[in-house]
Amino acid sequence: MSLLATIAAAAEGGHHIVNELPFPAPLFGVIALVGFTTLAAVTFSFRDVANRHAEKAAAYAREHGDARQH
Repeated sequence: MSLLATIAAAAEGGHHIVNELPFPAPLFGVIALVGFTTLAAVTFSFRDVANRHAEKAAAYAREHGDARQH
């Protein structure tokens, strides 16, 4: 079918739904909000991990030499 025939058929046929969404459109935003909130909570849970075992880090630095001596 040529491009002009396709355009003419679309103009005569009127409006119709080609692909229906699996659920209402605002639900996509809700799903994204929940997903990003979950990712933010996981990221936030790793705060201050570097200072959690400060004594082990200090012992390692004493044993293997502190790299910040430059």
